[in-house]
Amino acid sequence: MIVAAAQFAPVPGAIADNVETMAALIRSAGARVVVFPELAVTGYVPDMIRAEPNLWLTPQDPRLEPVRAACRAADAAAVVNAAVVTAAGRPAITSLVIGPDGQLLARYDKRHLYSPEDEIFEAGDRDGRFELDGMRFALATCYDNRFADLAERAKADGCHAYLASSVLDVANDSFEKVYPVRARDNRLYVVLANVTGTNQVGECRGCSGGWGPDGERIADAGTQHTGYALVEIPS
Repeated sequence: MIVAAAQFAPVPGAIADNVETMAALIRSAGARVVVFPELAVTGYVPDMIRAEPNLWLTPQDPRLEPVRAACRAADAAAVVNAAVVTAAGRPAITSLVIGPDGQLLARYDKRHLYSPEDEIFEAGDRDGRFELDGMRFALATCYDNRFADLAERAKADGCHAYLASSVLDVANDSFEKVYPVRARDNRLYVVLANVTGTNQVGECRGCSGGWGPDGERIADAGTQHTGYALVEIPS
């Protein structure tokens, strides 16, 4: 199976523009699954999200229809990360997995929040999983990946691949000290989608891509451009 780790620089608060960019990447990637970065729908702008509840989505939000249509057209699933409403009255940082038929396959709310996220968002309390074509996937979001037990549970649960939606600035050491370690220690394929451009955490470099079960880098989208890296995961 081909999984695309997509990257772009989201326009802060511009849901329609960002969704159209995501739809275009789904259509062009030629992948069965396309993974997008953390809060790709709004950009990583927690303070803006706190101040503007119109930036909170619902799981079936009509503003995501261009992504659903692209999934149907490309026969692809997409991991779409956004601020999504919860019963607690605050949004979560949520990965919505939209299937090749445009329907919701899974929802995962980020479990480990990083300041100032914990002042704005509701933390999730369960792991994220979905299956497609007989392959089992685990979901994780940015700071989640610092906690080894998420990947350990993914391995124990029979997952083939671990999909990470993140916002990593140029000083972040996760490319060397987190993602390859999760892959190697758990014999998992790890696919990372990271943003480009500048946002509330600073300058981000992209470098979306993947690591094989030996911890070696197997795909890299490079820096500072809109696009994707393709990761082949054997069934």
